[in-house]
Amino acid sequence: MPKVRKMLNNWDAPYIQSLMRQIETQSKETLTYWAVEYSEEVMLPLWRKHYPIDLRPSNALTAVRDWLAGTIKLPQAKKAILECHAAAREAENNPVAQAAARAIAQSASTIHSAKHCIGLALYGALAVAYDALGTEAQWEQLELCAAEGCGRMLDSLRSISVEDEPYPVNIDWKS
Repeated sequence: MPKVRKMLNNWDAPYIQSLMRQIETQSKETLTYWAVEYSEEVMLPLWRKHYPIDLRPSNALTAVRDWLAGTIKLPQAKKAILECHAAAREAENNPVAQAAARAIAQSASTIHSAKHCIGLALYGALAVAYDALGTEAQWEQLELCAAEGCGRMLDSLRSISVEDEPYPVNIDWKS
C-alpha cells in the first residue's frame, strides 16, 4: 500500500509555479476572495461528504466573509479558522476530509497572510485526487490528478484576477 501523503510538496512543479506567479500579481483581498470561493465550491463538499454535521470548516469560511464585510474583528475570524484546523487534525484517519479541511483553513488564513492561499493547492488538489482515485492509487496518478486540479484553481484565479493590480502582494515563498 502506498504511503498516504498529507500535501503536495514539490514547490518546483510547473502547476505550483504557475499558481505562485499568478498569486504574485494580485492583492490580498482578491486572493482571499478567490481562496474562500474555491474552498466553498470544491473543498467544503469533500468535507461534508465525510463529516456532514461538523460545521467548523463552513464556519471558518463564513467568518472570513464576515471579516471582509467588516462585521467581525480579526480575533473572531481567527478563532473560527483555528477551529477548522482542529477539525483537520481530528480527521487524521480520513485523508480526503483532512486535506479538504486543511485547504479550507489555509484559504481562510489568507486574511492574515496572503501566502496562505497556496495551501489551497498544496492540500486541496490532493484532497480532490484522493477523492477521485482513492488513497491506494500510485503517486504518479495522484500527482497528475492534482496537477489537473491546480490547473482548475489557476483558471479560477485568472477569471477573477485584476489586470494591472495596483497593490499586488509581495510574498517571500522561501520564508
